[in-house]
Amino acid sequence: MSLAIGIDIGGTKVAGGVVDEDGQVLVRARRDTPHRSKRPRVVEDTIVDVVEELRAQRPDVTAVGIGAAGFVAADRATVVFAPHLSWRHEPLRDALSKRIDAPILVENDANAACWAEWRFGAAQGESDVVMVNLGTGIGGAILMHGELIRGRYGIAGEFGHMQVVPEGQRCECGNRGCWEQYASGNALVREARAMILANSPVATDLAARVDGRADELTGPIVTEAAREGDATATELLAEIGHWLGIGIANLAAAFDPGTFVIGGGVSAAGELLLGPARENFRRRLTGRGYRPEAQVVAARLGNEAGLIGAADLARNEASPWPWPGRA
Repeated sequence: MSLAIGIDIGGTKVAGGVVDEDGQVLVRARRDTPHRSKRPRVVEDTIVDVVEELRAQRPDVTAVGIGAAGFVAADRATVVFAPHLSWRHEPLRDALSKRIDAPILVENDANAACWAEWRFGAAQGESDVVMVNLGTGIGGAILMHGELIRGRYGIAGEFGHMQVVPEGQRCECGNRGCWEQYASGNALVREARAMILANSPVATDLAARVDGRADELTGPIVTEAAREGDATATELLAEIGHWLGIGIANLAAAFDPGTFVIGGGVSAAGELLLGPARENFRRRLTGRGYRPEAQVVAARLGNEAGLIGAADLARNEASPWPWPGRA
């Protein structure tokens, strides 16, 4: 049995696991992302610490895959830009190779998650997949004929920064009207907090859940309220779903996948989100009524998709073989 380590690096955590050929996580380790991450070495120290803990329990791993939240160059070795860390054109693979005695691959975290869902999760058996991850912002990945599409510079899949509303909400990227300003966790929380701050009578239940402190409202709280029948929370999630449907209709026009996999924290809302998204997707789809319609499904692997995919990609890089569905 060939084992590989997958590491998922985010703004708040460094999660790792030993993953087998069936995508099962056998051993886990986790650290907080260092607050002193203004120097690349600090995060690298944390990664090495997690890898060493895992290899102490399973020394027979064949490769290490790193899933990084940020722009990863096409060489799958360099992190061009990581918004929550200090990496700027950081030669991460080379830096880690000096400290970890195993083949190392670096991949964008959304690409790694998409690969995992294709190999082991919601998109098994599908040749053409687009994954959309709804979290603080919107990330994504494209897989066509069993190959991840990274683009000329490795930065394909940054769907959150497609402009959907000209001169709309200001985005952290500097532009206006980006998709993630309307269909992300941040968008959900922003709208819910605004209703509380406006003392809207329809936000009474949401306000009560945080004792009137709007800044303590989170996406999971809104989702919980919707599941318990709160009409305003349900409406807010439906609005996020509405914008999600618009975006994936645009992506269908560009890529024509057979399946959209919706992941990220906001996807935990399930059909409260996906039902409105499918409805608006059908209404906006180019050629609707005259073309096959892609499935829109929830991701299955949860928060571990990134590390599972990173491990599997690293194992494949170290010992390549033809995956099912690959042309």
